[in-house]
Amino acid sequence: MQELWRFKMWIMTINSSYIYIDDVRFRAYHGVLPQERSVGADFLLSLRVGYPLERAMESDSVEDTLNYAELYELARREIAVSSCLLEHVAGRIAKAICSRWPEVTSVDLRLSKKNPPMGGDLSGAGVEIHLINDKTEA
Repeated sequence: MQELWRFKMWIMTINSSYIYIDDVRFRAYHGVLPQERSVGADFLLSLRVGYPLERAMESDSVEDTLNYAELYELARREIAVSSCLLEHVAGRIAKAICSRWPEVTSVDLRLSKKNPPMGGDLSGAGVEIHLINDKTEA
């Protein structure tokens, strides 16, 4: 069975591959209003990071991939730094990802503040970005 997999890998081209973490809940202190930065709120973060997975698919070694536990830890550290704007938090997370893993080809990030203080009945509001790492393009 393993030889068949290797054969299929040899005749197939991977168009894109991703590591992701989905709807991770954090307690953080972001917002334009001073009260938001002192009381805090719940945030949901989803990341989809383009990364070449071919080596890991063959080696079965975590050293050959982008470890999603490390991705979580990086995001946790960045989201812990208080900011006025979610755009700023999202930018810091994306920059840190590309700095830590230069092989990253893209970052899709969605950051949502749960129950924001805006007087409306909504589950969340936030930012979503899609970045292409120009350094990895041929």
